[in-house]
Amino acid sequence: MTVDALFRKIALQQGDITRMAADAVVNAANSTLLGGGGVDGAIHRAAGPELLAECRTLGGCPTGEARITRGYNLPARYVIHTVGPVYRGLPADARMLSACYRNCLKLAAAYQLETIAFPAISCGVYGYPIADAAAIAIEAIRDGLSLYDSIRQITVVLFSGTDLRAYERALSALRNR
Repeated sequence: MTVDALFRKIALQQGDITRMAADAVVNAANSTLLGGGGVDGAIHRAAGPELLAECRTLGGCPTGEARITRGYNLPARYVIHTVGPVYRGLPADARMLSACYRNCLKLAAAYQLETIAFPAISCGVYGYPIADAAAIAIEAIRDGLSLYDSIRQITVVLFSGTDLRAYERALSALRNR
């Protein structure tokens, strides 16, 4: 696949990830998978109590890994839960954040999902600087798309215009390398 074809599979938009009609939305979860604030709380509220019930059966999720559940009342068929790192400014933070994206894409491919919506993992209360997180996310998504032909479209759904612009800059910088 050409570089241009790879980048055509990546879309960025500002909006509400709970309204995304995709095969899967990614939940920036905490390690219990039992709901929380930000994206995690919004996804749990929108999906309904069945999501929480299914998450209770999973036994949590370590940082950098991913788990999948049904989407219940969401327009997405599945929710892929991943636990991003709490930002400490260490090299391990970047490795763990990249692992989140890679493991979500690996799981999506295993389930033969074609469309996935990601939030800005670790950028809320976990404190990851948006510009750094965007660069890591875009690179991991690009690498994942080169591995998994079944994935047709990845949309990164950003909460704010500031976040969207950071991701646009990261996408542009990687495309121009």
